[in-house]
Amino acid sequence: CSLNRFYKALNISKQALHQTIDRRMKTDEQTAYLITIIQQIRFDHPTLSSRAMYHKILPEHIGRDKFEQLCYQWGFSVQKPVNYTRTTNSNGVIRFDNLVENLAINQINQVWSSDITYFELNARFYYLTFILDNYSRYIVGYSIALGLTTEQTTLPALKMALKTRNHTLPVGTIFHSDGGGQYYDKNFLALTKQYKFKNSMCEMAYQNGKAERINGVIKNNYLIHRNITTFTALVKEVDRSVSLYNNDKPHKALDYKTPLQVEKEF
Repeated sequence: CSLNRFYKALNISKQALHQTIDRRMKTDEQTAYLITIIQQIRFDHPTLSSRAMYHKILPEHIGRDKFEQLCYQWGFSVQKPVNYTRTTNSNGVIRFDNLVENLAINQINQVWSSDITYFELNARFYYLTFILDNYSRYIVGYSIALGLTTEQTTLPALKMALKTRNHTLPVGTIFHSDGGGQYYDKNFLALTKQYKFKNSMCEMAYQNGKAERINGVIKNNYLIHRNITTFTALVKEVDRSVSLYNNDKPHKALDYKTPLQVEKEF
């Protein structure tokens, strides 16, 4: 009854209020990960203006002026040292404890780590999401996207990962990320809840180091050496690169075995 009086006092229906809250949460999620992309661009291009960054990213949910204001608020519009380890704005958003720190990882499907990065092609950005098994270093899922929404990035990557594991996982597999908006989107969390994951988030980039390294390996060891001129070609080359990484590349951390060999041995 008290809630009904509250809605009546606001002169708004319960449905309309929840729709407003959902839209606000969606915007907050998109903005939180946009900050991560801006940080990566600023690291690669220390003197690039906020307006130039806007035209490189062309975010769907925010206009040019608000984008420049966001850059100003986070210190990206001025040329001064920036704390690149801060990956999200956690004010008012869902946060999970870091369950991976100091954890001994001794089996597959114990911890999965994920991160999103960008790949620049023909003066625009595309977004790559990878999910890695921390024990075997096997990339279990990934996606290549035109935009930053959850439906384009983390959700298809997680669905691929679940398919890779034949939709069979032990209860309590840890899903670790940097806390970007796509990792606490309600649709993403509904899927992790369905498969009984334990969600884990870090505050500093180095606390998601394995996923961060995968971004660099796929982009710098494979993709930049390919002749990629279209989005279709990018998809093809990411598929090829992940296959080579999983099946053919010996890893020093794995005693020079491939991730596939470690998976089969386990």
